[in-house]
Amino acid sequence: MSDNTKTQATLLWILAIIITLSSVIYQRKTGPTYPVDGTIDLDGQIIAYHFPRSQNTGETAEIKLSYEGQPFNAMLRWKRFKSHDDWRLTPFTHAPNQATAYLPSQPPAGKIIYEVLLGATTRPPISISDEPVIIRFKGAVPPHVLIPHILFMFTAMFLATRSGLAAYVESPYTLRYTFLTGLFLLIGGLILGPLVQKYAFDAYWTGWPWGHDLTDNKTAVAFIAWILAYWQQKQKGNAKAWVIAAAVITLAVYLIPHSALGSELDYTQMEQAQ
Repeated sequence: MSDNTKTQATLLWILAIIITLSSVIYQRKTGPTYPVDGTIDLDGQIIAYHFPRSQNTGETAEIKLSYEGQPFNAMLRWKRFKSHDDWRLTPFTHAPNQATAYLPSQPPAGKIIYEVLLGATTRPPISISDEPVIIRFKGAVPPHVLIPHILFMFTAMFLATRSGLAAYVESPYTLRYTFLTGLFLLIGGLILGPLVQKYAFDAYWTGWPWGHDLTDNKTAVAFIAWILAYWQQKQKGNAKAWVIAAAVITLAVYLIPHSALGSELDYTQMEQAQ
């Protein structure tokens, strides 16, 4: 291997790392389970808030406000999502520089919609968030299942990017990278993924044809793309367009927020069945 070839390969590996890390950060911060954090000015008093959007079943969800100065009136307004419940009000409990309130645990895939109302001396109570926040409860996933799943999935994303770049420069290693991408996607997405889903929501698969979970569906689409890309690369020896297309499809599906259109309980239907 010439020095120019080595330099090119190194640059492509670095570029693949940058693209992968960027997509991971984007997916994490745009997902429906990422907490809502921020600050609000209440009559000159700065209040920091942390609103979780995911919690393990069997545990209450802590809604926390941090501040300096005098305590203020704060209420947690909430109800079960997709239910006929009336809105409930739970007052915050104050401690030095902190106020907390709790949402009750729900079954796996159960959701609660909530907002925090702050009282002020110069105006009626106001909601901190622009719109109510939705939190979803899930079963706890053992680390020995969750950690390998995450590692395999993001390694698959990394290899997918590297495979696309290798195909673009017509590298002799394209077939090898393509095979490894499909293998890691198979293990991480189609073997470990359903196990994670089973622990979290008591169902191995909630994508097509049984449901509309985008996480399941996008994994299946990406895997099929790499099966086709590998087959074409093996048959033709240079299926550049197929491999690049599979890499682009994989990047696109990874940019879809994780857990979008995921499992959720419809309490209205449960009430009708009772």
